Order: sequence, then structure tokens, then C-alpha cells
Amino acid sequence: MWFLLRDRRLGRAKFRRQVPIGLYIADFASIQQRLVIELDGGQHVESAGDLKRGAFLAAEGWRVLRFWNNDVLSNRDGVLEEIQHALTPTLSRKRERE
Repeated sequence: MWFLLRDRRLGRAKFRRQVPIGLYIADFASIQQRLVIELDGGQHVESAGDLKRGAFLAAEGWRVLRFWNNDVLSNRDGVLEEIQHALTPTLSRKRERE
């Protein structure tokens, strides 16, 4: 995933990896877009910790996209399309910033 996100390869957004946000470390984050991307394995199924983390990040103004590791491997184009969609400014997001 890092290969696909680094060097502004996706939507010209700058991503960093292993980004500390509060007490948590995000797998990947675009600071400017306030977007966190998390890759999860089977240990994260119905994880109360992930719910708490997601609530914290949302309260801090971050949007969080979660993908299963196998989706990244088997459906890379679909994952990238979803990230690209999240990076695309919408009218409602523009109004939030104003």
C-alpha cells in the first residue's frame, strides 16, 4: 500500500506512514486531507479497540478508511478507487471548511 500512496501518486495527496495521532499510530495518513487509512488483518474482526480508536479519530476531525489486508492484495483497484473518492472534494466538504 505504501508504494501506491507515497510520492503523491494518488490524487496528489501527501501521505505519511506510521503517523502518531494522540495515543494511536495510524498506518497511513494525509495530514492535509485529514484522512487515515488503516489496513487490518483478522485480529481486528469486531474489535472494541478499533471502535474506540475510530471514535477518537472522528472526534479529532479525521476520516478513517479501513481495508482488510486481503482486499488490498486481491482488489487493489477497488481499494484505490475508494481512497480516491475520499480524497475528491465534495460540495459538502467544501462548505464544512468555509
